[in-house]
Amino acid sequence: MTPSIIQCIGPQLKRFEAYFDDALRSSVPLLDRILNYIGLQKGKQMRPMFVLLCANLGGPVNDRSHRAALFVELLHCSSLVHDDVVDEAMERRNAFAVNALWKDKAAVLTGDHLFTRSVLLLLEHADHQVLRIFSAAIGKIIEGELLQMDQSRKQNWNEDVYYDIIKGKTATLLAASCAAGAASTFHDEALIQKLYLFGERLGMAFQIRDDLLDYSGVDIGKPVGNDIQEKKVTLPLIYTLHHCEPALRKTLLGIVRHHNRDKEKVAWLGAQVREHGGIAYAEAKMYSFREQALALLADFPESAARSALQELVRYTTDRSF
Repeated sequence: MTPSIIQCIGPQLKRFEAYFDDALRSSVPLLDRILNYIGLQKGKQMRPMFVLLCANLGGPVNDRSHRAALFVELLHCSSLVHDDVVDEAMERRNAFAVNALWKDKAAVLTGDHLFTRSVLLLLEHADHQVLRIFSAAIGKIIEGELLQMDQSRKQNWNEDVYYDIIKGKTATLLAASCAAGAASTFHDEALIQKLYLFGERLGMAFQIRDDLLDYSGVDIGKPVGNDIQEKKVTLPLIYTLHHCEPALRKTLLGIVRHHNRDKEKVAWLGAQVREHGGIAYAEAKMYSFREQALALLADFPESAARSALQELVRYTTDRSF
């Protein structure tokens, strides 16, 4: 976290952390142990940062802002627990996944608990606008996941479908985070929508960076080549498949379909993607989405919150983990 972000929302983040820690408690011993474990493995918590920074653009952060930040982090934790069950993943952020330690049934019920608690949090305080924003996002996230499953089964990989998938799976939740933060302090619906679009554009860039890191060889908390192992064809490979000779395309597809667990062949595939311009193309697209996000942000008056958001935007695309 950069100095300007700490200066802008440092005390607000400490307050959020206290709320978050309190939410990860239960009177049920097993659930309390699992929630405590989830708290120890928490990530960068970037979505709450975007909630609070977007709220700061419109005025003083208030209780609604903090509830929106807490909701999105509980929702995110819930989705990660469920994802690991669906993907049969045994690790998350270089640690055992919840399902690896407590089995699938306990993991699913814990994810359900986190989701239910997040919804009740908003209902108890009549935060209906924020709940509508996130409810719409959840629907799009589910559609994005199912679209990815369907396209993987059909092996119909093209750039437009890829963008539809990452918009639903990743960009929508970041967009909702920005809009929910804005809704807690702004009264102009047009400005709330503009921050939604800002978050969506940034979310697209964020996911492309994640997909690029899968080819980087850097330890990011999941195995390198993990996307290929799960038969997820992302933008660097999509570009390569559409811009290489037919024989190589056939070989690359064969690795994805039949040899996706062979580390040497997956590494060779990565080298071909780099050699044929897939990495460079995806990076250019990522920076294009980032510039679109920054352009939307530039419409807001200069302030400490805007400067901090600009730094956070650049962090999401320059990060190496």
